[in-house]
Amino acid sequence: HSEEVIHLDLSNQALQLDSLDFSKFKNLEYLSLENDHLMQLPKGISSLKKLKVLNLSGNDFKNLPVDFTELTSLEVLFLNNDRNFKLVQNIETLAKLPNLRILHLENDNLKKLPSEITLLQNLKSLHLKNNKLKKFPLDVQGLNNLQYLDLKDNQIKIEDVDLLNINFGFQINL
Repeated sequence: HSEEVIHLDLSNQALQLDSLDFSKFKNLEYLSLENDHLMQLPKGISSLKKLKVLNLSGNDFKNLPVDFTELTSLEVLFLNNDRNFKLVQNIETLAKLPNLRILHLENDNLKKLPSEITLLQNLKSLHLKNNKLKKFPLDVQGLNNLQYLDLKDNQIKIEDVDLLNINFGFQINL
């Protein structure tokens, strides 16, 4: 009974996911498609209205589909190890997810954080570990609900952050 499935892990698969009817998984809350090397997200994923956690790490897609915004229950999104992902072009889509609280963009080869990141006003936790950021991304100050920022394993010097001498009002892991 696919309606009873709440947790679905399809990590490390070489599946033709487009043939999977996601609409059957009406009550799915957790889905992992990690390391599936998807060039695009499977159709029908947007029908998962109760989905809270989605792991899309380790894939090859550049863009989220337009109907991704229909994942209105989504709270946690993992986009780690997604080297081809175009963050700037997709921020507006992410900003339309009303419940997105936690965003993982670890090991994505990001050299800077786009200023559009401020569109993600509901974010409480932003994970940017193991990227190529050289400067502290000051735009995160515009994220009014942010409580935690992970910048570990970037090229930001702690002195540079101290020089800013700003009370960010959230916890920073450097």
